Amino acid sequence: MRTLFISLIITITLMPLAAQEVRPVKDDVGFCWNAASMKTLVDYLEAREKETFRTDGLVAAISPHDDFLYAGRITYPLFKILRAKEVVIFGVTHGAVRKEIGDPQGILILDKFKFWPGPAGPIEVSGLREYLKARLDKGLFMVSDKAHELEHSIEALLPFLQYFNPDVRITPIMVAPMPFARMEEVSKNLAAVIAAYMKENRLAAGKDIAFLISSDGNHYGQDFNNSPFGEGQKAWETALDLDRRLIADHLTGTMDDAKVEGLTKELWGKTYLDYRNTYWCGKYSIPFGVLAARKIIALDSGKKLNGTLFRYSDTYSEGALPLTKLGMGTTAPFSLRHWVSFCSIGYYLE
Repeated sequence: MRTLFISLIITITLMPLAAQEVRPVKDDVGFCWNAASMKTLVDYLEAREKETFRTDGLVAAISPHDDFLYAGRITYPLFKILRAKEVVIFGVTHGAVRKEIGDPQGILILDKFKFWPGPAGPIEVSGLREYLKARLDKGLFMVSDKAHELEHSIEALLPFLQYFNPDVRITPIMVAPMPFARMEEVSKNLAAVIAAYMKENRLAAGKDIAFLISSDGNHYGQDFNNSPFGEGQKAWETALDLDRRLIADHLTGTMDDAKVEGLTKELWGKTYLDYRNTYWCGKYSIPFGVLAARKIIALDSGKKLNGTLFRYSDTYSEGALPLTKLGMGTTAPFSLRHWVSFCSIGYYLE
């Protein structure tokens, strides 16, 4: 009895600490945090989505972070073929989050959590994160659990990631706003540190470590204060054509820094803090993530990246998947007056 009593006391004492070690879920509506429900979702998609993409040589990718009932069909083919043991995730720092944390700029944001949530249980944070803290120039990053608790763009990738790779470890990195010259500086420093980590731990790109970039595309309509082409069917088609052109010109094919810089000129307005005529929430995470991945691969193997579009769509085209009673739903409506686009793109060694 005494042993049982002591065990109970130890358990009760450690429970709050354990809870603090796991980053709490931010969005419990749009994403799936139940293992059985996640299986139902994947089974539904597997029965209907037969198109597959090459696994060999896949080292980086862009993934949506919209509600699964909207973007699940676009997300699924990417995670089905991603098998790296470690994944670095470059997340958005949305405007509402920046407002709450003092609007940091020109830096990366790391956290201190030991685990992140997953439908099948906590996901371990890789030792790479502490390696980065110890070796990155101190002016290039900040550490804020609050920022990571408020931001949903990284957690959105975890249910699909864990489902297809149960033992994966992650390194969450939020990207704050920064001009292109600063992106070049920060990504160069980050790439050197990660390439050194890969060499020390004998990690092969694609097989052992991969790089994910979280982003949705255009947010169109009055709710987003973004209607450059007006409203209605024609405006929707025009905005979709613009997104497709940006993907074709700047995010697929052989990647180089000039191509990425061209994307920033399309997404940004007069300054890097402004928008032009398409409202991508990944206006920083995408260019930075692609720059970083490209530089890491160049240092590690001397190879280049080649981008392949898996899927592009939007909430108005997709509607919501006809799945109910899974513990998830949609967090926003869709119509010609309010829609969000998204894409999945894979980057292969060239």
